[in-house]
Formats: sequence, C-alpha cells, structure tokens
Amino acid sequence: MGVARMIRAKLIDPIIDQIVNRVGDRVSQLLDNHSSPPSKAQKDSGAELNAAETAKQDRALVARQQAKMESMSYAKVIGELTPPQHPPTAPRRRWELCKQADFSLDAYRYWSSAIRLAPALHRKHWEFFYICQALHERGFLDKGRTGLGFGVGREPLPALFASLGCTIVATDQAPDGAMSGGWQQTGQHADGLNALERPDICASTVFRDSVSFEYVDMNDIPAHFAHRFDFCWSACSLEHLGSLEHGLRFIASSIETLKIGGVAVHTTEFNLSSDADTFESRDLSIYRRSDVETLLNKLEQAGHHVEPLDLNTGTTFIDRYIDLPPYRNEPHLRLRLEGYDCTSIGLIITRGR
Repeated sequence: MGVARMIRAKLIDPIIDQIVNRVGDRVSQLLDNHSSPPSKAQKDSGAELNAAETAKQDRALVARQQAKMESMSYAKVIGELTPPQHPPTAPRRRWELCKQADFSLDAYRYWSSAIRLAPALHRKHWEFFYICQALHERGFLDKGRTGLGFGVGREPLPALFASLGCTIVATDQAPDGAMSGGWQQTGQHADGLNALERPDICASTVFRDSVSFEYVDMNDIPAHFAHRFDFCWSACSLEHLGSLEHGLRFIASSIETLKIGGVAVHTTEFNLSSDADTFESRDLSIYRRSDVETLLNKLEQAGHHVEPLDLNTGTTFIDRYIDLPPYRNEPHLRLRLEGYDCTSIGLIITRGR
C-alpha cells in the first residue's frame, strides 16, 4: 500500500480527509508522472523522499486541524454573552435540522439559562432549545397548560415547564426495559419523580404539585392519555423504538394524546449521508429525507397541520464538521453514527379536527 493510500485509510474525519486527499493526490502524481530518471534506483529513491516529505506535511496539517477543533468552544465561536431575562423573538421553528446559526440566537441562550445548561455547540442542547422555543412561540408554556413528556430520561424540561405554570405528566420506559437497553447504566433513565426534580429550576413544592410520573411503553401509549393534553414532546427517543416504522407510528399515536389544536414536538436522528441507505435495528434507526417527507404527507392527509420542511444543513465550518467516536463535548452538531453522518431534526405537528 502506498504512503498516500495508507494516510487516507487511517484518517476518516471528512474534513481531514479533504486535506489529506489533496496532498495525497500530489504524491500520486509524483509517483505516476515523475520524469524518467537516469536509473530505476534513483527514481525509486526520489519517489520515496517525496512521499516521506508529503507524509510529514500531512501529519502537520492533521495536528493543526485537531488543535483548531480543540478551540472550537461556544465561547470561542459565538462569544461569552449574557442571556436575556425574557424570551426574545426568534425565527419561527419549522421542521428543521440542528445548525450553528441557532446557537447565535438570544433565544438559545435564554432557554439554556432557564434549564441551567452552559451554552455549548452540542446537538442535545439544540434539541432542548428547539422544543422549548417551538412550544413558547405557539403559546403553550403558560399557566394552566398540560403537557406530556415521552422517554424523558433525566431531562430538565419537566421541571422547567412546571416552573412556568404547566401541569406535566412525565413518562419513561419501565426499569426492566431500561436495564436491557443500557439506559440505566448510563444514567439516562428516570425511575420515578425524584429523578426529575430540579430545585435549581423549579421550587420543590411547585414541582411536586405540578409534575407526575408514569411508566409508559412508547409503542403502546395508554388509552387514558387520549385527548388530554395541550402539548407533548420527546427528545431523541423515537429512534430507539424498534424500527423506522415503530418511530413513525409513535409520532402518529402521540398526536392522539392531544386536544384539538394541541402541539406535538419531537426530535430524532437524521441521515445526512444518504436518502437511500440507512441504519435500522431494534435499538437504533436513522431517518432519511424520504422518511420525513412521507411522514409529513401522511400527517397532512390525516388533517393535521405541519410546519414547513427546511433541510438547510448550514454553511459554517462547524456545520460541516463531523464528530467521530469518542465524541467531543463540542463541537457536536454532526456525528458519525453506524457509518452514516447524522444530526438532529425537529418536527412540529398541530392536531387537526
């Protein structure tokens, strides 16, 4: 295997690949098109020297690239800005992808502060912002509203919504399922109300009066939830329900828990690499553009209102960067997952008549 080819095989970060490929192509040209030397031995020696020098340059480029990514924190990219005291106006949320532009919004800093998260270039932070902002701008985070959270794990959202005057039913899967799925071991499962209490977000007396907890299988939503709630939500849970179809059925079923005019807000994994191939398994499925468009059309045909679909991926360096295992704390807007480049997508559905 030639030097340039070995370099390409070892470095899979797409941004670094672009650098290495450009340099590697120069090596290939030197190896393929080098003018005839006086002897074969001299030709081989010259090619080896050129290849070795190019490999040295490649290593230096990679080191600089890695150092650059180490400095790409929220504070360095966006700045250290004080969050506003009240929810500011922002572009109305659509069916859209996580991208850097949203992290610059005052609304992102406001909701991050409200749930006591330090601003970071991380897609999970974006999902919380997206859900909060989508509900707020539609008037659902007000006193007297009722909300249903699916697969809440240890999210701060039930406490936040309770602090704003909402009555919340938070749900998660039963402990046996959480154990087999690895959610308990990683601290991402709620085994009762205590796991969701956040006195730094919501006073304990208010929280206990406003939030209740139930174990719920998202593939089999209880009948007693039907038509009860003003809004419901889930943050990157539906892709773990068994298959692509299981997740899509859950979205449709979640709408049945809403009153007419109620709003469902869900986030899930979106495949940036392909609209044909994807990953689908019992534990994880990655949705493609075609899956999202099919869902949108079905929901509209059923009489529900869906927001416009906007699959703009963003144009910044951070938008193009693909995080690889072991994943960084930031930037982490895009990641390589089961061989596919992915990000988060947000979906908003208003129940029709």
